[in-house]
Amino acid sequence: MGLARKGTGMATAELVDRKSKNIGILATSGTVQSNSYAIEIQKFYPEVVITQEACPMWVPLVENNEHRTRGADYFVKKHIDNILSKNRDIDTLLLACTHYPLLKEKIEAHLPSHVKLVSQGDIVADSLEDYLKRHPEIEQRIAKEGTRSFYTTDSPQEFDQKATVFFGEDVKSAHLDL
Repeated sequence: MGLARKGTGMATAELVDRKSKNIGILATSGTVQSNSYAIEIQKFYPEVVITQEACPMWVPLVENNEHRTRGADYFVKKHIDNILSKNRDIDTLLLACTHYPLLKEKIEAHLPSHVKLVSQGDIVADSLEDYLKRHPEIEQRIAKEGTRSFYTTDSPQEFDQKATVFFGEDVKSAHLDL
């Protein structure tokens, strides 16, 4: 929930810059039940109407590399239709899960042209880039010869397959017993 709240603050700024009046939130069931995005947005902008939709099948579609299939189209359309039937005035739709941007093309295909699609990950990355530009002294303090290592307590083969979807390149992990 802490990450959701931090991401929400940044997402709120992005949404309000556009003067959104009706924000739709697509999230996991747990995130919708926690109401964390709605709570944080309404703290700053109580006039904004928030509509949420839990999309419980979207994470398994991504994690099982089924997000490009026609089956995924069915679930994406179902939840887009659901959220828009709850509030036809939605002008901004927030993807409030790290997995959902992998469904972005499918989501956009089912959205009316006036609805802006916003990804929490893009907002966080843009915010970090802006911060680093405003603090050039950080450049002097960081190493640039870093490496990436992946460890999993699960099956390395399954992890590698799923992580490759996110990274867009091959991932090799090692098993770790805790």
